[in-house]
Amino acid sequence: MTKYGFRIETRGGMTVDNLVAQSRTREEAENRIRQIYQHREILECNEITAGNRGDGVDLESMISLISKQDDSG
Repeated sequence: MTKYGFRIETRGGMTVDNLVAQSRTREEAENRIRQIYQHREILECNEITAGNRGDGVDLESMISLISKQDDSG
């Protein structure tokens, strides 16, 4: 399953960003957004990739950090 990010325009002309739908295809995601937000115009649709953000901490780095604190203390 892939996540798709949408930007839509409301009836009043306001823009709504960061709507997310998860589906197998872009067409299914667009249909889902159209069902939830009827009579709205989809301005943009982007596939959201789950890239490595680099802000997570893995087990090895935590063990290394703990052992460094034990050696200095």
